Amino acid sequence: MKDHSLWSWLSKISRAHQCVVGLALACALLVTISCGRTGSGSAGVQAAELKPVRVATSVATSREVAVSISSSGTFMAEEVSELAPLAAGRVVATPVDVGAWVNQGDIVARLDDRDARLRLEQAEAAQEQAQAALAQSRMRIGLGPNATFDPAVVPEVQVAKAAYESAEAQAKLAAADAKRYASLVATGDVSASNYERERTQAESAQAQADAARRQYEAAVNFARLNHQGVGSAEAASASARSQVAMSRKELDDTVVRAPFAGYVSERHMSVGESVNSSSKIATILRANPIRLNLQVSEMDAARIHTGMTVVARTAARPESEFTGKVTVLSPAIDPSSRAMTIRAEFANPSLELRPGMSATVRVLLPQGEQGIFVPASAVLTDSGSNASRVFVIENGTARVRVVQAGVTENGTTRIVSGLGREAIVAASNLPDLYDGAPVERGN
Repeated sequence: MKDHSLWSWLSKISRAHQCVVGLALACALLVTISCGRTGSGSAGVQAAELKPVRVATSVATSREVAVSISSSGTFMAEEVSELAPLAAGRVVATPVDVGAWVNQGDIVARLDDRDARLRLEQAEAAQEQAQAALAQSRMRIGLGPNATFDPAVVPEVQVAKAAYESAEAQAKLAAADAKRYASLVATGDVSASNYERERTQAESAQAQADAARRQYEAAVNFARLNHQGVGSAEAASASARSQVAMSRKELDDTVVRAPFAGYVSERHMSVGESVNSSSKIATILRANPIRLNLQVSEMDAARIHTGMTVVARTAARPESEFTGKVTVLSPAIDPSSRAMTIRAEFANPSLELRPGMSATVRVLLPQGEQGIFVPASAVLTDSGSNASRVFVIENGTARVRVVQAGVTENGTTRIVSGLGREAIVAASNLPDLYDGAPVERGN
């Protein structure tokens, strides 16, 4: 008595003709019923022979739902790094493999470091020599650590100064004696020969004082020259330290480390291969949080702002919804597609979302709208045409309604169009129903 091919045909026609087709279908069903009966008996007796279909019923409810902008997008890793060595060499170890988790600073690969170690040892030896030469230069002028240079504290300068001061004192004394003897010669108290002897001694003492002064000045100049040597020794020591730092960096560059925590998605080199600074060793990506890039039309672009909620579904996990936030809006509209690119960020601690996954996306807008909801069991969907229908119970009779079904969640399906709120719909035994079928409400 039920012609399911008619239902399939009904689901494919436009909504504008649904009512007309529904009436025609009801007439066709009545003709089928009357033709399938034996010739004896009246029409009332035939109707009495139709047994009511016992169905559970439910009332279509209305509640506010979020208004959203639909799109599609692709998940991308938050960070992706193609690791390359900073030094050339031969790979001697690759302690991680594809899929391994690495923390920031973990070793991804090692290169042969023997030459780098030898250069570091040479640089350290040169640094020790430079430091020893610096220490000798400081000691030579009596310059301690963090001390300011003063020529007067240099031992050689102090000795020369003492000799000069002593000679100067002797010269002054001899000059005073010669002056005194000159007065005595004038009065005749001493002879001219004694005066000449004293004068000669005074001149000799003055010459010795001048020589001591010159030696003192030479000692000061030599101390200053040695101080300049300390500056040269300090520069040589600094150069040696720099060479050690460079050699140590060259040694460190033979170890390739993870720049951030993440997963090894690719490993491009194996032990024994030679690499240089342009060679890729491995690829590391961070997928928590994970980014979603999507495009929205030029018309919808003005309605989207950062911070809005984004709901995504993936083909790999169709039963799950993932919630994120809009973080970046492109400052321009693509002139070729007339679309704006936006970026959303999703927390991904369990890594259910993976880079490269496609997703259907809804950007939830602040304002809402009223939606009609019925139990999922009240909706019949044709697998071939993907058309949906429900049966509305009116005065004990099932009436078919072709509807546009929306998202199904928690056993409830949203009806986008084709059904009003508070309509009573059949929620069980739908395959036994047809338009005009008598029904009996029950469990």
